[in-house]
Amino acid sequence: MPSPLMRQNAALLPSVDALLRRPMLRDAVREHGRTAMVRALRQALVQLRHAEVPDRQTAAELAEQAALAELARQALPSLRPVFNLTGTVLHTNLGRAPLPPEAIAAIAAAADACNLEYDLDKGERGERDDHVAALLCRLTGAEAALVVNNNAAAVLLALNTLAEGREVIVSRGELIEIGGAFRIPDIISRAQCRLREVGTTNRTHAFDYDNAIGAQTGALLKVHKANYVIQGFTAEVTEGDLAAIAHGKDLPLVVDLGSGSLVDLASYGLPHEPTPMEAIAAGVDLVTFSGDKLLGGPQAGLIVGRAALVARLRRNPLKRALRVDKFTLAALEAVLRLYADPDRLARRLPTLRRLVRTAADIRTCAERLAQAICIPLKTVQVTVVAVSSQIGSGSRPIDLLPSHALSLRPRSEAALVRLVRAFRALPVPVIGRLHDGALLFDVRCLEDEAAFVAQLAQLEFAGSGG
Repeated sequence: MPSPLMRQNAALLPSVDALLRRPMLRDAVREHGRTAMVRALRQALVQLRHAEVPDRQTAAELAEQAALAELARQALPSLRPVFNLTGTVLHTNLGRAPLPPEAIAAIAAAADACNLEYDLDKGERGERDDHVAALLCRLTGAEAALVVNNNAAAVLLALNTLAEGREVIVSRGELIEIGGAFRIPDIISRAQCRLREVGTTNRTHAFDYDNAIGAQTGALLKVHKANYVIQGFTAEVTEGDLAAIAHGKDLPLVVDLGSGSLVDLASYGLPHEPTPMEAIAAGVDLVTFSGDKLLGGPQAGLIVGRAALVARLRRNPLKRALRVDKFTLAALEAVLRLYADPDRLARRLPTLRRLVRTAADIRTCAERLAQAICIPLKTVQVTVVAVSSQIGSGSRPIDLLPSHALSLRPRSEAALVRLVRAFRALPVPVIGRLHDGALLFDVRCLEDEAAFVAQLAQLEFAGSGG
């Protein structure tokens, strides 16, 4: 039976039709549509049946406010921009590489009909990978190239094409696990190949590969240990020596570079990362690497190497299942074109720009922001502290970059939890990291200071309590 409160409210709550005649709701119907408005009003009225409602006017106002708030919440897209102040430049959970304006414009231009698989010169069907293949070959020195949806897919396609039903030889020290618990042994298995481990975790020699090669061998695989380091008593076979071993047995060598870079990062004062160009020059047959990590582009798996092998990969039915769409190709082409102008690359490519940003510049930025952020956070201790940024996405995990951060230290642990939530609730959520009882905002990746400061006025944080 309805409670006394529900019976009382039944006489006070307005009808949906009556509410729809209210001026603010009439305007909202034009924006959100009648169906969405009616649904939100019915939801609000259900909630009000169980609330204390003093009179009919108040009930109408409360229903109106609740419906408008619900529509505003529903209007927010699920995928939203955020300020990445975690100190991890290529943050997997936050979208990895930020795209340059040229790539964003290229995505918009490709939104309508475009020549995705149409050769404008010949007036006939074309190949979608051709939009970027020549650029990739020019940049890496490879004979041919193709694109799939990520690097794990690139390794899967390469191994399935070259070694299905046969053995793939890999050093035990290279059986890595990447984010999301994806493991090289699992990818080899899904490629319908058999894993043949050689060597030990810390030392693998040329004779280990020689002794393992047999009639069932389909390919040799070398995996770059991008997300961990083995130090001490170690040994591994170079790509050049491994290529000689493979070719001496008429076998292909595939190298997975993971987050491979198209420039020598050491020339920018960063830790060196193996490049596809070095691998191709060493005689590697196929090289796979990511588009959305150090390359600074959209999510993609790039495969470069010998033309005959790339042609075989292209004919594999898996290629269609793993292909990328026109937006990825448009963005990738725009990013690759930036590499043709190396003198300006560090200024134009956001990923590289943020990686090479100096600690002195970051500190100056942090000091400016500390003054602005103190205004809405009167009960929070705000200081500028030295921290270390990391590249992220499994790239050079032990090579840290000197940086500076805002340290926000509330009076209690409960206040710290509220502070983190308050920054996440801003129109553009601010994501930092927790350390030693403080919320840290590493500003290495903050380039739009004005937008960050402008929304601080909307920060809702009551930090005086425990």
